Amino acid sequence: MMISVRNLTKRFGDFPAVQDVTFNVKKGEIFAFLGPNGAGKSTTIKMLTTLLTPTSGSVEIDGLDPAKQGNQVRKQIGIVFQDPSLDTELTAYENIEFHGVLYHVPKRVRRERIPRLLEVFGLWERRDSFVKEFSGGMKRRLEIARCLLHTPKIIFLDEPTLGLDPQTRHQLWSQVKQLNQDEQVTVFLTTHYMEEAERVADRIAIIDHGKIIAEGTASELKSSTSSESLEQAFLNLTGSAIREEEATSLDRMRNMARMFRR
Repeated sequence: MMISVRNLTKRFGDFPAVQDVTFNVKKGEIFAFLGPNGAGKSTTIKMLTTLLTPTSGSVEIDGLDPAKQGNQVRKQIGIVFQDPSLDTELTAYENIEFHGVLYHVPKRVRRERIPRLLEVFGLWERRDSFVKEFSGGMKRRLEIARCLLHTPKIIFLDEPTLGLDPQTRHQLWSQVKQLNQDEQVTVFLTTHYMEEAERVADRIAIIDHGKIIAEGTASELKSSTSSESLEQAFLNLTGSAIREEEATSLDRMRNMARMFRR
């Protein structure tokens, strides 16, 4: 397994953000991790990507423990978070080049992979343009291209198409699927667009209130809930009430204080 999670739990003081979560992701699989706001998605991803230490349970990323072998794990993964992380004062090429230097990618390899990745994601003609001139979709494509430069075995995409128009979302996922097939990169994604998950994911897990409540293919989830669409299956499993974010600002401040005291 490329990702193996066993009885994973994370508490912030008395608050159980993630509770006894177990799942596997196979090599080369596109795995969608879905849930309402505050369900525990972001907390889980942070534990998988070395940013948080679990309270209990275990995680293995290609056989490595993120809590104990963080540097080795970070070499195996690429991450695109919800918030933009590009340097808008640099060109597209410079952003990827800088990433390659940070990850100690040999110059020869950078010269080979950067043009290919920019070409795959439709950005080669804009390689010398400043990122501040890019649209939201172009920035997202560049972030994904950048995270693939050091040839990670797994890429984590946390709502990568948030706020993008349907045409751009379709193009981006088509490019990700093609790269997944060409290089056997394992993809772990989150999205609130159910049609995206249904179209691109091999398997789906749904988390709510910190617990996995369903797992399977889109067809299996629809069948088990007698639903015609994945969105309806999702609502049948999690309810249709509007959710708050994971915590109010005050709650987040309290949680951070508890973390620092640990």
